[in-house]
Amino acid sequence: MITYAEATMPIVDLRSDTVTQPSAAMKQAMIEAPLGDEVLGDDPTVHELERAVSELTGMEAALFFPSGTMANQTAIACHCERGDAILVEEEAHVIYYEVGAPAIFAGVLTWTLPSDRGVIDPDVIHRRALTQDLHRPATSLLCLENTHNRHGGTIVQPEKLQEYREVCDQHGMKMHLDGARVWNAAVALGVLVRELTEPFDSASLCLSKGMGTPMGSVLVGKSDFIEKSRRWRKRLGGGMRQTGMFAAAGLYAIRENFDRLAEDHARAAALAKGIPGAHKPQTNIVLVETTAPAAEVCEKLRAHDVWCFPVAENRLRLVTHLHITDSDVAQTISAFAAVL
Repeated sequence: MITYAEATMPIVDLRSDTVTQPSAAMKQAMIEAPLGDEVLGDDPTVHELERAVSELTGMEAALFFPSGTMANQTAIACHCERGDAILVEEEAHVIYYEVGAPAIFAGVLTWTLPSDRGVIDPDVIHRRALTQDLHRPATSLLCLENTHNRHGGTIVQPEKLQEYREVCDQHGMKMHLDGARVWNAAVALGVLVRELTEPFDSASLCLSKGMGTPMGSVLVGKSDFIEKSRRWRKRLGGGMRQTGMFAAAGLYAIRENFDRLAEDHARAAALAKGIPGAHKPQTNIVLVETTAPAAEVCEKLRAHDVWCFPVAENRLRLVTHLHITDSDVAQTISAFAAVL
């Protein structure tokens, strides 16, 4: 495997939008942040971040988490009783990248649903929602992902979310949004974040992807739900102390890095236009179909100082972010031309 030190050109790191480094200005904001003990409830910068995200999402309250996985699993545990069933799209993050946590922590049965690039047919949800009886579990929660990672950063439109809300209300189900990249969806659609979060009972929003912070996610919902979530966060080891340093990075990101997500989308579109086999992206994730095994293509691209991930036997994922420039896009297109 080629390392950064062995690279002959600047690395174009398209593995994920989680690889970003905080800017000098973001670091300065972190250094200057007023701090307290967050577990004891007196870190003012954490409170400021939670108020800001609560307002952006149209939710009553918010809670800062070290990771999106912990936020998602806390939401599932709070919404469900042990032995309940949840409905999740078949390639969702909570299935692929959270290490079986719904079964371990919440003790729930997970039923997966097919979709059209991450958009589930509401009738499929209706048919799979079961009422509890002597033989079967209650279906108590629908988890959705927007944008959808494994489907290439695809967007679930606001009108579709309202259809899901109607189905869930009909069946007495809660709705949770894995909104790790909901910022991208809002920018791409030109809508307020709250238009994508308000149909839900809860939502998690990641700060360490396109928003460019070192860590952190925020869980939002009703005030009583957030108080219950605070206990679950502590139970899962998420009680943190002088967390205001990281909350300050989140506040900086909301001010400075939110609107610029449109640049990532434009560069993703340019990448897709120049690479054979690429899907047209809706946001900042480009999926590329390969004839040769994707892992082999990935290794060959590394020899040209372009890094990405295989996500299926014949599929690569490229993710643009705040460190990717126009020259990086050109270098990547040239690398694909040489390899393919």
